Amino acid sequence: MTNKKNLIDNKVRKHFDALFSDVGASQQLFELKEELATNMREKMADYKSRGMDDEQAFKEAVISMGDLGGLVDDLRIIGQNTAKQSVYSTMTARISTAGIIAGVLLVLFGIFTAVMLYFMPQDALAITGNGIFIVAGGILITYSVLTRETRRKYAMNKIRASLYALSIGLLLFAVFTGVASRYSTGEMYIAVASLMVFSLIGAGLFLFLVLTETDRRKSR
Repeated sequence: MTNKKNLIDNKVRKHFDALFSDVGASQQLFELKEELATNMREKMADYKSRGMDDEQAFKEAVISMGDLGGLVDDLRIIGQNTAKQSVYSTMTARISTAGIIAGVLLVLFGIFTAVMLYFMPQDALAITGNGIFIVAGGILITYSVLTRETRRKYAMNKIRASLYALSIGLLLFAVFTGVASRYSTGEMYIAVASLMVFSLIGAGLFLFLVLTETDRRKSR
């Protein structure tokens, strides 16, 4: 089943690689090809549910997407405009940098506040409550790092990066709720139950994303 899915994914990828073969590589092109490939796979799944085989579904999906010649021409112009590419890359890099900084500051705020309260006459629940800042910071850092273009890799699709951030957030929140439940109820089984629910969902989502990851490496 996995090999068959990989063959379909490779066929879809090669189709769009050929379609945009004379367009200069850019972050915009990578994002567009990812979006088009996702749409085509969804269309193929729809056609296959109607009884078509893989080849028929692929041909029908190509036809249903219409003429993409205008889109190719637009991307070709953008690919030739190095100034526009530079502005786009710089803007996204600044947004990513701001997100990473904000996320790190949130994490540090949560840690320092928890340590400060630990040395004050506060109950344990008040101390662990600051863990929510660490959760928020972890989500923001994950999203900002994945949507950052590097010399070797293109930035990840924003929706997929959001799902990664959600999975990390769920795992961190699982730890947070487990600790908070332990100190608020005094019962370890409640803490384990809270930890289990969110960690299972987060781990499942994370594994799904890892196992369906697409290659973002830049060709040299």
